[in-house]
Amino acid sequence: MMWGWGSGWGWLGMFSMVAFWAALIVLGIWAVRRLNGDQQGAKAELILEQRFARGEIDREEFETRRRVLRQS
Repeated sequence: MMWGWGSGWGWLGMFSMVAFWAALIVLGIWAVRRLNGDQQGAKAELILEQRFARGEIDREEFETRRRVLRQS
């Protein structure tokens, strides 16, 4: 028996495992941010609509700001 010499993947296997888990974590973080970002945009537009309904901003400002939000 060689007790670890020549068997398995050695350092390459360990590096591959770390790279795999790192990529999986990065992908998860990206997915959460992507999903959360869409909700924040909808929330901003809802607040804008509420301000318009209360009369805090006029139609021109409302449409300008809504256009800016939708471009982002």
